[in-house]
Order: sequence, then structure tokens, then C-alpha cells
Amino acid sequence: MQSSFLLTLALRLLLIQHSQQQLTKPVDQLTFIQSIFDTLVQHYGDYVWWPNDNPYEIMLGSILVQNTNWKNADKALSNLAENKFPQHIAAMSLEELAQTIRSSGYYNQKAIKLKSMTAWFKGYQYDINKVRAQDKVTLRKELLSVKGIGGETADVILVYAIGKPSFVIDAYTRRIFERNGLTVPKNYERFHDLMEQAIPLDTARYALYHGLMVDHGQAFCNPKPKCQHCPLRLTCVTGQSHLAETSKPIFLDQKK
Repeated sequence: MQSSFLLTLALRLLLIQHSQQQLTKPVDQLTFIQSIFDTLVQHYGDYVWWPNDNPYEIMLGSILVQNTNWKNADKALSNLAENKFPQHIAAMSLEELAQTIRSSGYYNQKAIKLKSMTAWFKGYQYDINKVRAQDKVTLRKELLSVKGIGGETADVILVYAIGKPSFVIDAYTRRIFERNGLTVPKNYERFHDLMEQAIPLDTARYALYHGLMVDHGQAFCNPKPKCQHCPLRLTCVTGQSHLAETSKPIFLDQKK
């Protein structure tokens, strides 16, 4: 029985050693990025991550979810009820809007952000088709100038509400790629540009890939990672380290 255990342990250590050797081979950075997404697509499949036919509601959600989870943001959206239209948000007082979205946290600041985003949308007569007729570079520049909209929120709005390809970078993306051995730029724009070099401009693909980052980050790549069954475990630096730790020999006390 003990010899069977030792044989299993030896085989597992050989597998880990082989995988670690694979990790040390030089791989083109852009090819590596694409390979991570290919593996995740194989595991999770192709799906629509944010199914919503109301572009303005997506814009609202992209701000409400800042610094909170989707459950709280969704509750705030539900509280808005029939007011989930730009004309209604524009007409509401700041105090009323803030209290309505209270569940999302930082509600006073978010009320101001929603007002600012809605004022930007009014510049297009609240017509999403007029927004979509504008080029991506101009739209992104405009969105980044709106109070409360940074790179991540701007890219979410571009991809999911407007339908323009602009890769979304979030905390999950950073964590997953850092753990897989990529030297991740600290600057948002540099990381964003790197991803767009690796992944051809494609709105549907960018929408899926961001969803994969969120879903994988929540399922496996938590702050305390769950590496044992992770689909990236054989190529992930952190995953290999954790597997090696769990494969250390166990010395059994033997009776003499």
C-alpha cells in the first residue's frame, strides 16, 4: 500500500516538474495571452456574459458596481424601477437619487457620477444610435472626461452598452495574468494596449473575455486560489507552486 502511494507521488512530482519546465520555455507574450483565453474558452464555453438590451441600464450598472459586488448594484438598479431612463435620472434631485441607489454603497458620490454620465449622454440627445455613429477613440476620450468614469468603466460602457471593441481591464484580469507569469503593466492604459495587441479588435470577443476573467476569478482565482481543479493549473506559476506544496512527501511513523 505504501509503495503504491510512493509511486503515485513520484508520478505526480514528475508531472509537475515537466509542467514547470514548460513554463520556463520562452513564449511570445502576445501568444501567451491568447493561449490563456483559449484554455478558458475550452473550459467555460462561449456565452453572452452581460445579457441586457437596454444600453442606458448597462451604463448605470457600470457605475453602480464600482467598489461593490453585482448583488448590491443590481438591488440599486431594481430600486430605480421605472426611473431607469436618462430623462428620469436627469430630473431627479441628487438627494433622491442618492437614497434610491443607497444599496450600492458610496451612494452620494455615485449619484453625482450618474448625473454626469447622463449629462454626457444628453449631448447625443439620449440616442444610442447617435453614440454608436461616433468613432471609438472620440467616445473613449469623452467618457474618460466624465466625472467618475475611469478606464475600466469607460471600456465596460464601450463594449457592453455601445458595442465598440475596447478591452476591459479589472482586478481579476491583473490577478489571473500575474499568477500565470505575465509581467503585468501597473498602468491601466499600458495593460489595456497590451491586451489589444494580443487580441484582435472584436467587440463580441472582448465582451466574452472580460466575462471569462470575472467568472474564473470568482470560481478559482480568488485571493486564496483554488488551484487543484483550475483549468490553468498546468501552466500557472502560482498553480504549480500550490500543487508542489500539496505533493510534498508525507512521512509516516513506522512501528519498529
